[in-house]
Amino acid sequence: MTGPALSCDDLPFFFDPLHTGVARQARTFAAAWQATESDAGAETRRAVAALAEAGLTRWCVPEKFGGAFVGRPEGIDVRACTLVREALGWADGLLDTAFAMQGLGSLPITLAGTDAQKAAYLPGILDGTRLGAFALTEPEAGSDVGALQCTARRDGDAWVLDGAKTFISNAGVAGQYVLFANADPAAGRRGITAFIVEPDDAGFAVEPLEVIAPHPIGTLRLTGCRLPADRLLGEVGGGFKLAMATLDAFRTTVAGAALGMARRAQDEAIARARARHQFGQPIMAQQQVAAALADSATELDAARLLVYRAAHARDTRTDRVSKEVAMAKLFATEAAQRVIDRAVQIHGGLGVTRGVAVERLYREIRALRIYEGTSEIQRVIIASQL
Repeated sequence: MTGPALSCDDLPFFFDPLHTGVARQARTFAAAWQATESDAGAETRRAVAALAEAGLTRWCVPEKFGGAFVGRPEGIDVRACTLVREALGWADGLLDTAFAMQGLGSLPITLAGTDAQKAAYLPGILDGTRLGAFALTEPEAGSDVGALQCTARRDGDAWVLDGAKTFISNAGVAGQYVLFANADPAAGRRGITAFIVEPDDAGFAVEPLEVIAPHPIGTLRLTGCRLPADRLLGEVGGGFKLAMATLDAFRTTVAGAALGMARRAQDEAIARARARHQFGQPIMAQQQVAAALADSATELDAARLLVYRAAHARDTRTDRVSKEVAMAKLFATEAAQRVIDRAVQIHGGLGVTRGVAVERLYREIRALRIYEGTSEIQRVIIASQL
């Protein structure tokens, strides 16, 4: 494989001139990336360092701190981040996650942090010396964010946090956790408040989890975790709005990662269908195989149109674009699952063999239909806007 066929030329109406350079840079980086079988935490650190060296992490950080200028207060260009994730998803799921978490783990600070907080945490995100994490999900609060049970209470000049977070990416390797707790449980979601937690804080512990694809992920335990007052992020009670603003910006990029994974599976499937001979001819000549590839190609193009329509709307419009974003994530992730499944089928027994690209992709794609809003939640969002 020579690299992802990533281009802005086929959808010029969704992009600005700068995006051509972003696509080229991301494509070059992805084509050269060599994944290893090392520990997921160590591999994530290596990936973030490489992304920083290549200048790709600048799309996660505002211009004031050395990042990219996008002309929006959010500090990120959604089209650029989506292009980057499309390329990284083609190359390696763990590499894509490493980039995504640099954005998710820092955007709340960009949006709501004080100048001192931004100066303390954003430069490390840019240069790769500090890994980010976004801690929202709990054992009993996933899609229903308002049900989170982690609490925060004032104690003199400090905040004390108690509770648990789970399925937190970069658990155990992050240098900063943007964590959401309820400072007024009786107020429900209006009490949710954001904090910055560091791994050495007393009362903070990590329990690793094993998932189907290599990934540093775990449960966070907070037992009387005491934070200085300057770790409060934004306003008390402003956490729910901050979390939703962050997810709204990055949800489209999840769909971009799904595009990249699906494109890689299609590339692998075409190569296999050309090389594999049965009954005296390449299996690509068989109508059922050709039809499967045609369906995948059509779904890929349809998904890409939805994804970059949403990214363009997110970058250029001032009104809410929740419906467009939800459609993009829903269709792209579900279509990617189908495309990858077809690629596995075309590979036959080889498709379920450890070490083969489509087998890895089959494991990597599954989580994208769950995190940052399940497919079911995306349908709820879409229906609410009809």
